[in-house]
Amino acid sequence: MKTQNTKFLMLVLLLTTVLNLSPAFAKMSKFKPKPNEAAAFNAILAKNKINTADVSLQILDGDEEIFALNPYVKKTPASISKILTAFGVLKKFPLGQKFYTKLFYDGKNLYLQGGGDPAFVSENLWYLVNEFTRSEIKEIKGNIIVDDTLFDKVRFDISREKQRVDRAYDSPVGAMSFNWNAVNIFVKPSKVAGEKARVKIDPDNDYFDLVNNTTTVSGNGKKELVATISNEEKLITVSGDVPLDMKEKGIFKSVKEPDLWAGANLEYFLGQRDIVVSGKVLAGRVPENAELVATYESKNLAYMLSDMNKFSNNFVAEMLTKNLAAQNVKSNASLKMGVQAIREELAKIDIGTNEIVFENPSGLTRENSFSAATLNKVLTNIKNDFSVYPIFLDGLPIAGVDGTLKKRMKNSLAEGWVRAKTGYLDGVVSLAGYAGRRDGKVLTFSFLYNGPRDEAIVREVFDQLINNSLK
Repeated sequence: MKTQNTKFLMLVLLLTTVLNLSPAFAKMSKFKPKPNEAAAFNAILAKNKINTADVSLQILDGDEEIFALNPYVKKTPASISKILTAFGVLKKFPLGQKFYTKLFYDGKNLYLQGGGDPAFVSENLWYLVNEFTRSEIKEIKGNIIVDDTLFDKVRFDISREKQRVDRAYDSPVGAMSFNWNAVNIFVKPSKVAGEKARVKIDPDNDYFDLVNNTTTVSGNGKKELVATISNEEKLITVSGDVPLDMKEKGIFKSVKEPDLWAGANLEYFLGQRDIVVSGKVLAGRVPENAELVATYESKNLAYMLSDMNKFSNNFVAEMLTKNLAAQNVKSNASLKMGVQAIREELAKIDIGTNEIVFENPSGLTRENSFSAATLNKVLTNIKNDFSVYPIFLDGLPIAGVDGTLKKRMKNSLAEGWVRAKTGYLDGVVSLAGYAGRRDGKVLTFSFLYNGPRDEAIVREVFDQLINNSLK
């Protein structure tokens, strides 16, 4: 009996020792890619004449490196910078975070107060006006005053690229913003060649005058369809040939003064409900004696992050970053303050200034700089935090399905199995996110390219590298 007990105790000790050593053993036996597998990745780069010095690449299976090239070399990342922004937003804000747009009335003036909602669009303004109609106020004898003071008045932060364009991706930022601070111009042919095309501004208010210099043509047309905007003159001009068989085309131009733009649309929507405004649309502040008469509650933060990442929306990235700053101040929240809040969250996972330069949350800059390994550290942290991972993952473009990856990796192993953020500037191409394998593993990857190779070729190379990792 004593001998049996002794043998049993020895067996228990042996099993305990093995179990205690297993983590260390697993760590010592990290997977290393076989030479022929690494060769396959390198062959893709070589075949497409990608200079390896121009890239920082890393593919991880958990903490095991599947493939890497210059993983710790910092590169300009472009729009994959939004991954860091999403990380900071998800860590700083409660998951149910919402923003509020409000109407106040003091018996004479109507006040529109912005709460930093980056997704406040036409249907939301319509809802707010409908709420207001229940107050039974039929006439505004004074002005519409727009209170935009939650954020500072810096519309285009110095951290963006210096040259301004009138495209919607370069829209200004304001606490009271509307329709992503862009005007929609819709063009479609008339029914008869030789007539002007049908051009509409949406919303169709009096903020901009429209000059239609288009011509509907039976063939392909010789003059390019062009829309220009003068924010100073409040003038939109559309010119060029519009083929008879052309489908309606939408053109989006940024608006310079978001507060007045929002106020003008409020006046227009009020008019739709037969509420007359006698005065003007002006910028100002809500006085203490004004009464709250209507409120619009924004959609959930998860949807805003999806807007930001699915379509690489620079405006949403900067709006959310200023909202991070607005957590600590009652007015004049700045982008710089919000960026610092994101840096503080990165520091908590041991990403310091030696690893990263992060100046602009949208990536519309050449000042941002970090490596594939640094970005993978962020992606891995998100992946390991179940409280935020499903939200972040759901907001990423899906290969071959939607967002900026809708037309990429179709009819391949990656279609529907890769969720990733894209990035692009002249000379910069990037891609980072997660790739699901059929065996249940989820790979984390970051690819950054800075060089002269044609962007279409670089994108194709990145797609091939992903597909190769899924075999």
